[in-house]
Amino acid sequence: MPSINTQSISDLIHPPVEEVLSRVGKTAMDSGVEVYAVGGVVRDTLLDRSTTDIDFVTIGHGTGIQLAEAVCSDMNGTTAHVYPNFGTASVHIPSPDGKGIASLEFVGARKESYRRDSRKPIVEEGSLDDDLNRRDFTVNAIAMHISPDRFGEIIDPFGGKSDLEKGVLRTPLDPAQTFDDDPLRIIRAARFSAQLGFLIEPNTYSAMRECADRLSIVSMERISNELEKIISAPVPSIGFRALFESGALELFFPELVALHGVDTIGGQKHKDNFFHTLEVLDNLIQLTAHLASEETHWLRWAALLHDIGKPKTKRFTPGSGWTFHSHEERGARMVPKIFKRLRLPSDERMKYVQKLIRLHHRPVSLVDETVTDSAVRRLLFDAGDEVEDLMILVRADITSKNARRVRKYLHAFDSVDAKMIAVEETDRIRNFQPPVDGLEIMKTLGLEPGRIVGDLKEAIREAILEGIIPNEHDAAFAYLMEIKDRVMNKTGDLDRVRKESN
Repeated sequence: MPSINTQSISDLIHPPVEEVLSRVGKTAMDSGVEVYAVGGVVRDTLLDRSTTDIDFVTIGHGTGIQLAEAVCSDMNGTTAHVYPNFGTASVHIPSPDGKGIASLEFVGARKESYRRDSRKPIVEEGSLDDDLNRRDFTVNAIAMHISPDRFGEIIDPFGGKSDLEKGVLRTPLDPAQTFDDDPLRIIRAARFSAQLGFLIEPNTYSAMRECADRLSIVSMERISNELEKIISAPVPSIGFRALFESGALELFFPELVALHGVDTIGGQKHKDNFFHTLEVLDNLIQLTAHLASEETHWLRWAALLHDIGKPKTKRFTPGSGWTFHSHEERGARMVPKIFKRLRLPSDERMKYVQKLIRLHHRPVSLVDETVTDSAVRRLLFDAGDEVEDLMILVRADITSKNARRVRKYLHAFDSVDAKMIAVEETDRIRNFQPPVDGLEIMKTLGLEPGRIVGDLKEAIREAILEGIIPNEHDAAFAYLMEIKDRVMNKTGDLDRVRKESN
């Protein structure tokens, strides 16, 4: 990381952020309130990163709420969200970068102490030093004057600037006490490491391992919130590796930890699927670098979980070696339980992840030059609108220490892509419905709703997927008239057999 110029911090502040800070600083001076910008906004300024959420610390009882209300008055019409029990207030304004809404958080300086059985602190009014002492990491324990006369001056009691230059995460106080007081900071360490690409200082890392069991007092909602930030980070594998090595990951994500390990029988071994999974996740992020992380969020979850069924399907067969047959189906069935525990949504987003896991091995079979157009049509039909995401996941899943082998497989998938494009352009098969629908079948053949109608529709669909007929109405209607008697008789025979067996 290049050396950070801390002598002229005001020159480093992005102009839109500087405007907000200057305005709050002037309002504070006019209101007689002592205020500092703290935490992320100072850290991100020193790192030349954009920021949308800005935290302010005020000195004196009730001054956080007082300043928030004064800022709202100054901004004409903006409303403060006040939390009197906590002495805090937030103000939402247009984001300094012009993209959405920014949050200004105002809180009075405080000091904290903790009970052994809770991560909720006992809070008392404190000084700026007290407030910086309670911060999680030195890089977040830097304050900045924003008053007009001292604008941009830094207060850095723990060497946070130096740690930013070195790319190091370290706690301001004793790390064991820091994590024992609030164990969520263990996951936050992993998160900041993934977001910033920083190394966790050895003593801090050791304390993470010592205190990992304390995560049992943290709510799953809090843990999940941090996990979501890790998976959205530029290099999430850094965060998941830190959680794994600290022993924290197995406490709330045992299925992922179960992927770790290499078994050897008769000199044959399989790859470590935990580290393979992290490599797949990193590959996927490189393949989608042109997209915002919000656009690929659930695709990232699919990458993280794509092999989750392997431990339960692992088998060794002499002569064949290690196999994981049907691990994709087993993994897809495991997703709802994992999502429920991690407080992730059980809606279409979960189904999307399940779908990609269930299908992620299907494109591999298409690499064979003898594969039929029928197999391509079926994959296009089953994948639907997710086919592009599926192919990204499959490409990301190609990992090997042999770079030549990786290039060979990627080249093979270029051919698969071309084959899929050609079939889709010809047959328009993605998300298709048979061009002769149930209503037309009933009207043409004088049928009532029932199983025969469904069987006829299914026969038409299969004929299109197999390439027997094109995906066109006239061809489908002609095929209906050709097969109607055979299908109706077969369905009738099956129904009679069922009635007789009952």
